[in-house]
Amino acid sequence: MGLGYVGWPLALLARKKGYEVTGIDISAEKIAERAAEAKKHRIDLSQSFEPIRESDVVVVCVPTPVHENHEPDLDPLRAASESIAPHLKRGTLLLIESTVNPGVCEEIVLPLITKGSGLKAEDIYFAHCPERINPGDPEWHVGNIPRVVGALNAGSLRKAIAFYESILSGGVMPLTSLKEAEAVKMVENSFRDINIAFVNELAMSFSKLGIDVMNVIKGASTKPFSFMAHYPGCGVGGHCIPVDPYYLITYAKQNGFTHRFLAMARDVNNKMPQFTVERLLEVFEEKGVRPESARVAVLGIAYKPNIDDYRESPALVINDLLQKKGVKVIAYDPNVPHLSEAKNLKEALSGADAVVIATAHDGFMKLTPSVLKKEGVHIVIDGRNCLSKERFVEAGMTYRGIGR
Repeated sequence: MGLGYVGWPLALLARKKGYEVTGIDISAEKIAERAAEAKKHRIDLSQSFEPIRESDVVVVCVPTPVHENHEPDLDPLRAASESIAPHLKRGTLLLIESTVNPGVCEEIVLPLITKGSGLKAEDIYFAHCPERINPGDPEWHVGNIPRVVGALNAGSLRKAIAFYESILSGGVMPLTSLKEAEAVKMVENSFRDINIAFVNELAMSFSKLGIDVMNVIKGASTKPFSFMAHYPGCGVGGHCIPVDPYYLITYAKQNGFTHRFLAMARDVNNKMPQFTVERLLEVFEEKGVRPESARVAVLGIAYKPNIDDYRESPALVINDLLQKKGVKVIAYDPNVPHLSEAKNLKEALSGADAVVIATAHDGFMKLTPSVLKKEGVHIVIDGRNCLSKERFVEAGMTYRGIGR
């Protein structure tokens, strides 16, 4: 259930391993998008939940976003649970892969399932295996990333582990409860968020101290233990890191604990698009360029390199902030053409006063001073620190990175 970036690779993997697979999604657009590949791999597609009646295993992979106020939005998961329930049969293995905070499986999903199905909890096998996938990663994919599983009872745990071991080459680690499995995903992404916030704060500080944060991180990385390099940037995007910490923050608050550290990390990372724009405006002021008369090429819309996923992308925030300052923004991303204002890189650069690198796509990392100068660009705001600062400075261009 759910044929997005998590559900669809899992469907393909299960089919490859010999299972008969039906992919269910309420979106006609998503069904149409998957139709050709589904036919090729002999996967059935459906907008109806009827196929669940004949299914032995049901895997829920619907999104769990946050509202604009950062409160968790569990409506898609609730709707999926209510839609699945009437079709469940006794003995079905129901797996929740959607990312949720501790307590959701037992306090929200399971009651909806038992109410809608008329079954008791012990009539089905129920477990949570938080999704792990890294879009665009050629090494780690849905089939070989190790997983963790928590379940309602020992029988459900055995059943869930047996299923995942039948399709995965990575290991499957059993946990002692559903809440532990739910918490694992929260901790994984909160860990990354906190460490990114740490280097982002260093970058903002070092920008005022005349220290190149990238050189400092490189130096610290020579220590062979007790240091793990994370890198600053113009913001954190995607469905996991900017979202999951809020689930943990909210759930803890409801239960009498305040996550000050997580909240501060979210605050720091949320401010990075603004910091990036401020770097550009500082250069404009130095050079006497009025923002209202400036044209800026923002390169990148996707939240990470070489993919087309732009959920929670800081590039969108950067574009909005610049436009509010009166800047003429030309956004370009070869992977997200429907949101691009330019048809190609040359068109995006032509006549621009400045370039902001918002996504480190391979094509953008190959930009040279001569290419930019040819199009009249003399200001580079490297929001991903992916270009050679020395090369652009030596060419007489104005270069600003994040913390350099």
